Amino acid sequence: MKASVVYVSNTGNTESLAMAIREELQNCLHCGAPANEALAADLVFAGFWTDKGTCPEELRDFLGKLHGKTVALFGTAGFGGSKEYFERLLATVGSLVPADNTLADGFMCQGKMPMTVRERYVKMGNTQGVENFDRALAHPDHADLTAVRAWARGIADNAAEGTPNAKR
Repeated sequence: MKASVVYVSNTGNTESLAMAIREELQNCLHCGAPANEALAADLVFAGFWTDKGTCPEELRDFLGKLHGKTVALFGTAGFGGSKEYFERLLATVGSLVPADNTLADGFMCQGKMPMTVRERYVKMGNTQGVENFDRALAHPDHADLTAVRAWARGIADNAAEGTPNAKR
């Protein structure tokens, strides 16, 4: 089974996950920004940073080109700690994947944010935002990278066997 790892990373968080996923794959056709050569893969790992509750336009456009693939979404979000929030993000981005694809289980973790975000929270007096920002500074951490590797290996193994952990 041929795989591609396609990602858009703003601060390097999602790129860290993508590189960990790439290390787990046996046959990777493409690893990098969305590109037409990635479309030749049977299994597409598609990664994103969270931009206003969804993925950036560059990845949205790429997802629309996918047909007959197994698609596994992964990403990072500055606001972490809530499994429900991560599931909403994956569902939102998953809705952009055309229905003739198999959508596998996704992976999300917290990611550090630019310092300008912390400065904005401080100016607003948003202590909860500052606390979240400070927690996010270490992410993705070793545990996140270990988890994404295990997730990717499971997705790839199941897709090769024809039984992806599919949401649809």
